Amino acid sequence: MRSAPFLARMLAAALGFAALPLAVWAGPVNINTADAKTLARELTGIGLARAQAIVEYRQKNGPFRSADDLANVKGIGKQVVEKNRANIRIEKGRGGEPKPPASDRTDADGG
Repeated sequence: MRSAPFLARMLAAALGFAALPLAVWAGPVNINTADAKTLARELTGIGLARAQAIVEYRQKNGPFRSADDLANVKGIGKQVVEKNRANIRIEKGRGGEPKPPASDRTDADGG
């Protein structure tokens, strides 16, 4: 049987982990494929309304090319982007890799 001081330390440690800020528990999220609920859950300072704005912006303008592009979404500033930079992933969207601007394409790329 464990001693009372050991159990008290274990309980204190468990409570300490539970009290950590939610930002610590945020995880990597691909902003080109995640739905609004996932974005709201994984990104600090992004609630459901802002997350829905991200999804709508992406649907209208195509995949994000960088984390900094999030600042183009109404209601999301550079500070929010900086807070989340470590967890923002830019990967292939459902439609494939984002295309480079027309000026960067060669004839071999179909441009």
